[in-house]
Amino acid sequence: MIEVTAAIIEKDDKFLIARRGKGKHLAGYWEFPGGKIEADETAEACLYRELNEEFQINVSVNNFVGESVYEYPNKKIILKAFTCKIISGEIQLTDHDKIEWITIDEIKQYNLAPADMPLIALYDKARNNR
Repeated sequence: MIEVTAAIIEKDDKFLIARRGKGKHLAGYWEFPGGKIEADETAEACLYRELNEEFQINVSVNNFVGESVYEYPNKKIILKAFTCKIISGEIQLTDHDKIEWITIDEIKQYNLAPADMPLIALYDKARNNR
């Protein structure tokens, strides 16, 4: 099983989703940004690294939201989600071709990657428990 992180980057009452670029696995799907956890790396360290590489931003990793296990035809992943806030940098796209800041109610308008879908309910529950 491949361990992967997902950042639910919050700003005001919205969060960021990013669309996977052409030529990428799941191109055209929207997702929470993140990436594969490397050997001897924590999930939090992975998010710092991936968000800096993919968006040129630095974040604070805040609360663990939950995880989603999903089996694609050629691999099985466990996706670990955390809320994050941008602390420095301006978003620049390298792996994705578009981003959107949306509310929880707007998520149904986007074609979300299958592994990310269960995270919406977990995030909504965590948000309501704050």
